[in-house]
Amino acid sequence: MTVGTKEIVTTVAYMIGVKKEFLVQYYDDTCHELLQSLEKEQAATTIRYLNKLKTSLMRYFKKTDYEIRYNLSNLDRLPQWYDTEEIRQLEKWGISIIQANYRADKYIEDLTRLLNENIDKCQYLFYDWIKFEYIKEFFYIPKYQKKNMLKNEFEKYMANINLYPFQMYIYWKPENRGNMLYDDSKFLSTLYSMHGDYMGDRSKVHDAGEETKATIYDFIDHGHKVVIAVDCENSDVFKLYGVLKNLNQEELDRIEKIILYDDAHTSTAWEWLSKFTKIPVEYMEVERVTELKSLVDIKMTAGVCSEFYKNHVDSFIICSSDSDFWGLISSLPDANFLVLYEYSKCGKPIKEALKQHGIIHCAMDDFYTGNAGELKKVVLLDKLESYLPQLIGMNGMELAKKIYEETRITCTTADIENFYKKYIKTLRLKLDAEGTFYIEIYQL
Repeated sequence: MTVGTKEIVTTVAYMIGVKKEFLVQYYDDTCHELLQSLEKEQAATTIRYLNKLKTSLMRYFKKTDYEIRYNLSNLDRLPQWYDTEEIRQLEKWGISIIQANYRADKYIEDLTRLLNENIDKCQYLFYDWIKFEYIKEFFYIPKYQKKNMLKNEFEKYMANINLYPFQMYIYWKPENRGNMLYDDSKFLSTLYSMHGDYMGDRSKVHDAGEETKATIYDFIDHGHKVVIAVDCENSDVFKLYGVLKNLNQEELDRIEKIILYDDAHTSTAWEWLSKFTKIPVEYMEVERVTELKSLVDIKMTAGVCSEFYKNHVDSFIICSSDSDFWGLISSLPDANFLVLYEYSKCGKPIKEALKQHGIIHCAMDDFYTGNAGELKKVVLLDKLESYLPQLIGMNGMELAKKIYEETRITCTTADIENFYKKYIKTLRLKLDAEGTFYIEIYQL
C-alpha cells in the first residue's frame, strides 16, 4: 500500500500564502521539517508575503481605497487587513511596498510586478523533474499593464473565491477541482492536465505506507547485525536511494553497512551512493572473465556467506530481483532475509516462493523517488563534465541522450529536453585567474 506525498503541495501552499493554522493542519504531520525550512528561505517567503498582500488587497479593495483616500492611511497602518510585520520584513529585504500617493489599484499593479520579478528565484525549491513553468504561471501575470487586465482578474477572483485553493489568489481559470493541494499526486495530475500534459511516474508522488515501513523497521530491530547486499546488475540505484531516503534515519543507523556488488556495465550512479547515505558503503567491482558472462551473482553469494560465517551477520537485506538468489537464501536457513525487488524485474514464481517460506519482501517501486533528483543531478552533471574537453562538433541534444544512456537513468523525452535546456544549452566559456579558457556548467 502506498500513500500520496505532500512535499510539492506544502511548498506551493506556503508560497501562495495559506494561513499557518491550515499549513499545520494539512501538511505538518508529514512535512514538518519542510515547513520549518521554507520559513528560512527568503525567496519562498518573499513570494508568500507578496501573495498574501495581493490577496488581502483584492478582498478589501474598496475598504482599503476608502481608507487611503479619505483617512490618509496606507497598507502598513491597516493591521486588521495587512500583516505589518511582513511588510516591514519585505522592506528590509529591499522590496519597496509602501508608497506615497498610491491608490489601491496602483498597489495591485505594483504587487503584480514584484511577484513577476521574484518568482523565478523560487525555481530551486522544486525538483528538476517538475515543470516549474507550470507552477510559475500561478504567480506570473503576463501583460498585466494591459487595459482592464488586472480589473478582470479582480472580478474573476471575487466572483469565484471559493474555487481558489484556500481562497488565496492565483492566476488561473477557476474550476471546481476539489482540494487541488490535497497531495502531490492530485496537484501534479491537475496541473499537468491544465496544460494538456501528463504526469506519469507514480513513484515520484507516492511513498510506501507506514505498514510497509514498520515491517522493515521490525526486521532491522530484531537483527543482531544487519547488512544490505546489493546486486547492482539487477537493481535500480535511484529506487534503492528512494527506500533509504524515506526510512527513519534512527532505524537505518542500526545497519552495519551496504555492500555493492557491481559490474562495469551498470550505472556509474552506484559509485556516488556512499555520498548520499550515512550508512557505510563497501563497493565491490566484479570483473568479467568474458564480456558475455557476469559474475556478480556468484561473488554476491560468496560475499553474503562470508559475512554470515566469518563476520557473524545474522540479518541480510537483499536488494535484487534476480531469481538466482533464491539459492542463496535457501542455503542459509539460520540467517534472516528481507528482499527488496522491482515489480518489472521480479517474476511471480520467486515472489510466491518468498511468500511460502515466510521471507519478508517488498517493492522498491512503492517508495518515493521524487527526492532522488539530487542524486540523479550529480550523476548526470558528472558525466556531462567528462565530455567537456570534446564538446566541439557535438550536437547538444544527442549529447543529452547519450548521457542518459550511459548513466542508465530511466527517463522520458521531457527529462532529456529539460536537461538539455538547463545544463547543456547554458554551458559557458570562462577564463580562470591565469587567463586559461575552460567550460563552466551553469547552475541556478
